[in-house]
Amino acid sequence: MNWDYPQPHIYRVTPQGDDIDGLDHTNNAVYVRWCEQAGWSHSEALGLDLAAYRRLDRAMAIGRAEYDYVLPTGLGEELLLGTWLCGTDGRLTMERRFQLVRARDGATVMRGRWHLVCIEIGSGKPRRMPPEFCDAYLPVVVSAANDS
Repeated sequence: MNWDYPQPHIYRVTPQGDDIDGLDHTNNAVYVRWCEQAGWSHSEALGLDLAAYRRLDRAMAIGRAEYDYVLPTGLGEELLLGTWLCGTDGRLTMERRFQLVRARDGATVMRGRWHLVCIEIGSGKPRRMPPEFCDAYLPVVVSAANDS
């Protein structure tokens, strides 16, 4: 696969009947849902699940999201959704990127980008990342410096 960055966390998806819209392709909103699932899968693989977020009273919340829909996908196509953490200030913010690839030919069908802000769950206010977040997330951040 021609991944945008090295060593993606891969979340496998296949469009089902309910994912297909009136134009006979995967509805764009489904890609957004898959990105959320892939982000959680990656976080859990790094040792931070929802229970840890609640225990720490902290969460990485989406402050901004953007998606570029490159090619359509259809019912039953095997897709690989890669995700990376691609930037952080080490205190309050991180960036997560996504690349959805069609397994049969390696074509990129969607790219996404989230700007994440650490919040206190109880108040919803921005708060510094706890040491547990820094310990889990910072070592896997890849450079996106040459990217726009």
